Amino acid sequence: MTGVPTPGLPDVTSLLLDTTSLDTFLQALAECALALAPEAEGCGITLERQGRPTTVVSAGHDAPELDEAQYGQDDGPCLQSLRTGEEVAVTDMLSETRWGPYPAHAAALGTRSSMSLPIAAHTDTSGALNLYAPKPSAFEAADLTDLRNLASQATGAIELAHRIADARTFAADLQAALVSRSVIDQAIGVIMGQQRCTAEEAFAILRTASQHRNIKLRDLCTDLLTNITGAPPPDGETLHPRP
Repeated sequence: MTGVPTPGLPDVTSLLLDTTSLDTFLQALAECALALAPEAEGCGITLERQGRPTTVVSAGHDAPELDEAQYGQDDGPCLQSLRTGEEVAVTDMLSETRWGPYPAHAAALGTRSSMSLPIAAHTDTSGALNLYAPKPSAFEAADLTDLRNLASQATGAIELAHRIADARTFAADLQAALVSRSVIDQAIGVIMGQQRCTAEEAFAILRTASQHRNIKLRDLCTDLLTNITGAPPPDGETLHPRP
């Protein structure tokens, strides 16, 4: 993403700064998409989460119901765009022969044409930006450049959210490893003092005891330090045995 807005598009950097979650950012993009397609009356953003498509945000009218109708029959322009990574346009629902009963259902709801643009194609969280209009051929004369850029911004936001989540998981795992290392090091120091041995020998004693008692080494060391000090070791803090 860049901080320079494209003509007709919102300042995406400002949107990111003004929102507190991925869904609120996508909601702002859905509202922008609806503003960029004046013939459309509804916009929904579908993401596949845990193998199931979900309308995470919508703007205007009817988008959630139209999306849900496609999810129910596991077929439709929205799902086709999500799965293939290609744009899918419907010129007129009344003459559309794809996707079984869905076009007739959409027409009965007052939707005659639609446009679905892929988001985060071929990833674990692929999706589509879906626009619905009450008139046939509503998107034929439209300039889709801005809408494609919006779908690209949604892709970038999802990738950024994944990276942030991965970084947080890594940081939590690292912190847990450091805490475990601290507890084990403290227990090694206790064994060295008691047995008058080296650090390697103390570690071997603890590891053997862990195997014999069939408990994790960190839990064994925590029990040892708790018995000596009278309290569980605080995370990441150095403990000193009672005199």
